[in-house]
Amino acid sequence: MIGPAVFFKLLAIFVTVLIGWWAGRARWLGAEPAVVARVLGAVAHYLFVPALLFRTMAQLDTAALPWRTIAAYFGPVLAYLLVVYALQRRHIAVLGAAGPSTRAIAATYGNAVQLGIPVAAALFGEPGLALHIALVSLHGLVLLTVLTVLVELDLARADPAATLPRTVAATVRNTVIHPVVLPVLAGLAWNATGLGLHPVVDEVLAGLGRAVVPVCLVLIGVSLAQYGLRGRVRSAVTLSALKLLAMPALVLVVAHWVFGIGGVPLAVLVAMAALPVGNNALIFAQRYDVLQGEATAAIVFSTTAFAATIALWLAVLAMLGL
Repeated sequence: MIGPAVFFKLLAIFVTVLIGWWAGRARWLGAEPAVVARVLGAVAHYLFVPALLFRTMAQLDTAALPWRTIAAYFGPVLAYLLVVYALQRRHIAVLGAAGPSTRAIAATYGNAVQLGIPVAAALFGEPGLALHIALVSLHGLVLLTVLTVLVELDLARADPAATLPRTVAATVRNTVIHPVVLPVLAGLAWNATGLGLHPVVDEVLAGLGRAVVPVCLVLIGVSLAQYGLRGRVRSAVTLSALKLLAMPALVLVVAHWVFGIGGVPLAVLVAMAALPVGNNALIFAQRYDVLQGEATAAIVFSTTAFAATIALWLAVLAMLGL
């Protein structure tokens, strides 16, 4: 059973999404839901998310990171991501060039901050929370960078005039000059200087970063008002099952029986993998204008099912004595 802290966090997520849905339906924001969703998505993708990523990378203490445990998480997750992407790429003619990567992010990228942090704190205490924060610090850098490279490669290949040099050049350019990857690289470069952030700059970035969660949740609600769930239930349930069941199962097997991780660190890795689909799935879908309704539905379905599936994984860990 999950504790009241996690339950209330889940409830707060649904209430905020419901507010966004009602605002879209009632036209409180003064325009069609499609227009509102595009504006909110652009603000989040080009302003709030880059501020959060730059600040996180600029303050990251790389020397203190538990690299072996991190490898035990990102190794299987990256392998899983590439398998999901490869399977979806067989349907690229139907999904469009950006479709496979968009489905891959929905099946891989979890709600590691807004829901993951209170889950780690409530279930595993300070030691577990510290490890979770270490994973979160690299979550966007690793997964979003790989997914951006994949989608930009597919978009470059879809160009009828594409040649190998043009494909490589377009992929590199669009991957680096990207509202997710560029602030990560810039933050790491600033981190390497050792200068730190001026208090004013830090406060500005922190303020912008805090807006990511409420804006993205309202965006999910507005998108739900625009697209609804009809016709997207099957794909959303499939993506939710991949995210909530298949991914944590793989992490459990590899982290414990390959890397030898056990105890609280193993539980943190499995819980991180078992988080529901994150808001970045919708931001990514909006960025490339593909499968936005499906991404919205996957977020809603997986978040709804999370209370049951996290209890399942905790029971599995207890039953295995891990």
